Amino acid sequence: MFSKSKINEPGPKQAETNPAPSAAPAAPVSDYKSSAPKPKPAASLLSSDLHVTGNVKTTGDIQVEGTVEGDIRAHLLTVGETATIKGEVTADDVVINGRIVGRVRGLKVRLTSTARVEGDIIHKTIAIESGAHFEGSVQRQDDPLNPGGRKSAPASAVPAAAPAQAPSAAVQAATAAHKAEG
Repeated sequence: MFSKSKINEPGPKQAETNPAPSAAPAAPVSDYKSSAPKPKPAASLLSSDLHVTGNVKTTGDIQVEGTVEGDIRAHLLTVGETATIKGEVTADDVVINGRIVGRVRGLKVRLTSTARVEGDIIHKTIAIESGAHFEGSVQRQDDPLNPGGRKSAPASAVPAAAPAQAPSAAVQAATAAHKAEG
């Protein structure tokens, strides 16, 4: 009544037949199989009812909705509107919708209209939306992720500062030489 289908059964291997010989040699066959890039894992979520005491460090993304008392280091940090972070934040990208009490270090830092930051921001690029609350200083650095990162001076300050410093150094040297003689 029922017959077994042979669709899914392995059959005998057929011998490979070579097409007509060509003048060009055949390309070598490689055992290398290209695999699709691994999908990026979802951001870790610290929910609004979670209170973390201690440092948090990851190479991935974090979304904080709860409270963290400690430093956070991540690739992308999103601070939710209900979140409070008391500590230093370091990430490539920082999006702040909630509250941070402490220093913020990021290549790209964004304070949305609901953000509240009490501390210094060290950044490469920054965006502050109207309505954001910020108390502290803002400092641009080429490499803000490293505490000893190189500071970059505003373009307008470089020409004005260089001439002003050279004469004062020369005047100080001449004054010191004059005092030594007299």
